[in-house]
Amino acid sequence: MAGNDWINSYLEAILDVGPGLDDAKSSLLLRERGRFSPTRYFVEEVVSGFDETDLHRSWIRAQATRSPQERNTRLENMCWRIWNLARQKKQLEGEQAQRLKKRHLEREKGRREAVADMSEELSEGEKGDVSADVSGHGESHRGRLPRISSAETMEAWTSQQKEKKLYIVLISLHGLIRGENMELGRDSDTGGQVKYVVELARALGSMPGVYRVDLLTRQVSSPEVDCSYGEPTEMLPPRNLEGSISELGESSGAYIIRIPFGPKDKYVAKELLWPHLPEFVDGALTHVIQMSKVLGEQIGYGHPVWPAAIHGHYADAGDSAALLSGALNVPMLFTGHSLGRDKLEQLLRQGRLSKDEINSTYKIMRRIEAEEIALDASEIVITSTRQEIEEQWRLYDGFDPILERKLRARIRRNVSCYGRYMPRMSVIPPGMEFHHIVPLHEGDLDGVLEGNEEGKSPIIWGEIMRFFSNPRKPMILALARPDPKKNLTALVKAFGECRPLRELANLTLIMGNRDNIDEMSSTSASMLLSILKLIDKYDLYGQVAYPKHHKQNDVPEIYRLAAKTKGVFINPAFIEPFGLTLIEAAAYGLPMVATKNGGPVDIHRVLDNGLLVDPHDEKSIADALLKLVADKQLWAKCRANGLKNIHLFSWPEHCKTYLTKIANCKPRQPRWLRSDDEDDNSDSDSPSDSLRDIQDISLNLKFSLDGERGEGNENTDNPLDADERKEKLEKAFLSWSKGLSKQKSGSSDKNDQNSGAGKFPALRRRKHIYVIAVDSDSSSSLSDAVRKIFDAVEKERTEGSVGFVLATSFNFAEMRSFLASGGLNPTDFDAFICNSGGDLHYSSSHSDDNPFIVDLYYHSHIEYRWGGDGLRKSLVRWANSVIDKKGGTGEHLVVEDEDNTADYCYSFKIRKPGSVPPVKELRKLMRIHALRCHVIYCQNGSKINVVPVLASRCQALRYLHLRWGMDLSNVVVFVGESGDTDYEQLLGGVHKSVILKGVCNEASSLLHANRNYPLSDVVAFDSPNLIQTNDDWSSSDLHASLEKLQVL
Repeated sequence: MAGNDWINSYLEAILDVGPGLDDAKSSLLLRERGRFSPTRYFVEEVVSGFDETDLHRSWIRAQATRSPQERNTRLENMCWRIWNLARQKKQLEGEQAQRLKKRHLEREKGRREAVADMSEELSEGEKGDVSADVSGHGESHRGRLPRISSAETMEAWTSQQKEKKLYIVLISLHGLIRGENMELGRDSDTGGQVKYVVELARALGSMPGVYRVDLLTRQVSSPEVDCSYGEPTEMLPPRNLEGSISELGESSGAYIIRIPFGPKDKYVAKELLWPHLPEFVDGALTHVIQMSKVLGEQIGYGHPVWPAAIHGHYADAGDSAALLSGALNVPMLFTGHSLGRDKLEQLLRQGRLSKDEINSTYKIMRRIEAEEIALDASEIVITSTRQEIEEQWRLYDGFDPILERKLRARIRRNVSCYGRYMPRMSVIPPGMEFHHIVPLHEGDLDGVLEGNEEGKSPIIWGEIMRFFSNPRKPMILALARPDPKKNLTALVKAFGECRPLRELANLTLIMGNRDNIDEMSSTSASMLLSILKLIDKYDLYGQVAYPKHHKQNDVPEIYRLAAKTKGVFINPAFIEPFGLTLIEAAAYGLPMVATKNGGPVDIHRVLDNGLLVDPHDEKSIADALLKLVADKQLWAKCRANGLKNIHLFSWPEHCKTYLTKIANCKPRQPRWLRSDDEDDNSDSDSPSDSLRDIQDISLNLKFSLDGERGEGNENTDNPLDADERKEKLEKAFLSWSKGLSKQKSGSSDKNDQNSGAGKFPALRRRKHIYVIAVDSDSSSSLSDAVRKIFDAVEKERTEGSVGFVLATSFNFAEMRSFLASGGLNPTDFDAFICNSGGDLHYSSSHSDDNPFIVDLYYHSHIEYRWGGDGLRKSLVRWANSVIDKKGGTGEHLVVEDEDNTADYCYSFKIRKPGSVPPVKELRKLMRIHALRCHVIYCQNGSKINVVPVLASRCQALRYLHLRWGMDLSNVVVFVGESGDTDYEQLLGGVHKSVILKGVCNEASSLLHANRNYPLSDVVAFDSPNLIQTNDDWSSSDLHASLEKLQVL
């Protein structure tokens, strides 16, 4: 078996010494082998799928042992170790089969229930095969724009886009990112993704209709990396493109924007970035707000220009993009690059690490949850191949290809999906730069290594040609690292066993760089040794080249040499996720032979420049190579097809498809800033008049501004219907808030701080905002905490320089009851975040009857993908299924709290806290049903709040930053030792956090015991923005803590 020849050799050695051993000393394996072939069994059945690094080292030591008895003992021990590996492998295969079966059953059940909830019968189109109406690029042919096939069509498309001036935000957080001299391969975080996002940003910035592109990443000011990574801004100038491409539209260009977050003087691996992501989101939010205002002055006629889309790359950026797009209410795109569930499955199959060890090393569960969140929030998920969708994304709870097809069919028929949403999967192959590639012309192909050209030949040509006895023969080129997955041994075997192929062609293997095989990793060394043995076995000297070194800029010359000899490029990998080298080779005029598994299928469908083969069939590989090498007409046709179609993988083509997808997204932006909601030419009503309008309308509607749901619409005196009245109410609220804003210039600072007639809401005039988000076990302990916090800043509170926001899981009625029972005045707080972020209210001193104003625009801001009644029905069905099985009573443990359920928060009571499934199970169930929501267990496990997917208490704070300019760096959040299941979100970001020891310390075991990942994976407890009080803290202790945080 490829990569395991050393196992063959030591087992054969055991068999060879068998007759010379005394029977009493012979191993059990030798005595019982009979007609059994241990070599074949162990190599082909047992060891496959395992990393045998330790065994290989043991075998090396055994070989070096001179004593035959000791040597045989060691070899026997190794056989037993392999037998143990076999047992582990069977156990792992069984566990994997159980996981797959459980996932399949959950998926089938969820799909059936989702379909049952959708009232109409499925059409034949919905029942059909998933791939029936899907093209090779994963999209329906219907409505697809034509490909750019000439300069004229590109010009026509360009003219259509000239009027658009888009602002696009890309996010890629880990690794070292800069525009030039990228340090690709410096570490595992700085690889192909870095090059992809930089080139994507550069290409988008050159496209017509795109005004600005910002690539957001981490600012790294560390002595261990180049100082360029500490620059806050770097412009990405466009490449020197030829022809009409260089004249593409007006653009302010593309920029790398580096946001500082995490340790300021350290370069941090991606696995350790998770606790610092909220800090990035806050910094990115501030940047986007500022840039939107700047662009508004330039191209928006004074109105902010919000991003057309925010595109996250990899799981960490996907999680951040979800929060950022939710805070801004703009569309989100996501590209996974590599996926956590797929990696977890691979690591579990290897059997070297347990699931806990994998999670500890790779933070894999946090990564998977981030990818699920990205699925929840994304409008579009961009992949490179269809295989990525069908074999990797389908592993996730939030995506089901079959259910996605059913929902898509219903949307086409304009039929309700009952609150169910699935992101659109779009296959857009990565773009490439072709402007620097000059393929050889037909005339150049005739003179192979003529004497007058030899002096001009690149050095790498000589390094390769020195291996060949006849360098004029066509070259079969493979370019891959020495990895068993790349299947290079099968290629060498196919070449060695096909005599006609050996007579017609040479084989070149570019397998990375090496100085000494012994210094390579064990896997790479084993692979290379296997290839060298095969070369010797088939006596391929003079026919196979395997140079030790090459530079990155040598690769184009290697392609040119293969094309010059009329050769073929081959990728025989068992599975190839995409196959970028196939596109590179085609750009230089090389036909291809490639694996039929994965991305090459899509590439071949577009380029039509070669043959696909079964990588497990060596004869098939040899036949395909021979066919292309021997048939000159076929070779010329494949070459011509590749050169003709290669522009379909260019960056302009990639960006055109990309921008078309963005154009198909439903536009979203902050509603109160839309131009159609504003009328700058009309005189605004005075604040007091507008407030009276609000109160009059709300009374007539019986729509109480305290947020409670009305019993009905019995009022027959008002002729307006509900929607018209609500719209009028919203306009009155907007007029009031705008009127207050316009009056601020005529008020003195002193009057602003001491009267309610100043800025609205009051938090706009505060120097600092203190957010009380203590999830206390009782109202009395919460009241005590509030009183102590008030006492700690009594002086600043009296001066009016600090304001307070109460953020709880209470609904509005519970919140008002809490204020009354604690003797607190509503005007003690500037704002109230209720229902775990489902509602937002402001206090007002204009009316004693209704001292609360509900922010109606907040609802429109968070309603993205809110499932409405369809979600509620699914939640009720789940609640009815949760019964007390242990007690034997069959009592329902979860019941709907109809009295306290709000429009954007469905509430449920838990009768026996601790007896219901953990929150992660309910989140998983909702995702399987394609219902996007944020499930929160709160009030010490006695209540469940379900709010929109991008709503939370922390997101409400970002909304206040966006809506009213509340500086997040001047915000202090007070929390207990534990809290509701959204507790972790309150501990990160640019705001300060104070953990009150001894408060809400019982909730941890009930609500957080079944977490997917430890709290330390998502909270930076060593952050200078986070501080903990003593156990018996007092107001003076709290004052001292605030002084340490420099907020007093």
